[in-house]
Amino acid sequence: MMNAILFTMLGFGLMEFSGWFIHKYIMHGPLWSIHKTHHQPSKSFFELNDLFSLLFGSIAIILIILGVEHLDYRFWLGLGISIYGMSYFILHDVLIHRRLKWFDRPGNTFLKGIFKAHQAHHATNKKKDAVSFGLFIVPKKYFK
Repeated sequence: MMNAILFTMLGFGLMEFSGWFIHKYIMHGPLWSIHKTHHQPSKSFFELNDLFSLLFGSIAIILIILGVEHLDYRFWLGLGISIYGMSYFILHDVLIHRRLKWFDRPGNTFLKGIFKAHQAHHATNKKKDAVSFGLFIVPKKYFK
């Protein structure tokens, strides 16, 4: 049971780190043509940028399928990635960008800091001028 918890937490944590890295160096790099749709006003509910969610979700599903028979580390890593994805959807798409208006804007200090960091990230719609690429781990200055 302890391994299940540790691998689930590892999957979640790896997504925050790899998400930051991919966001900064790949989405704001060679795949900017896809990601820029997230930095531009949209008249549609979906953006081309949503393809990244399908990619990460596919990785989670593959890991879960590969590990489900024995409930090995792959299953729990996939579960951690899935929990991260669900958290990302609620925080990023629902609370921050209001793609679905299920809740009011965040009220607690932690969520307000994340919201401010994301606003700073979207202060530009250019490839190179963006800041704050993480979702849950953001610089302390946004919590003041």
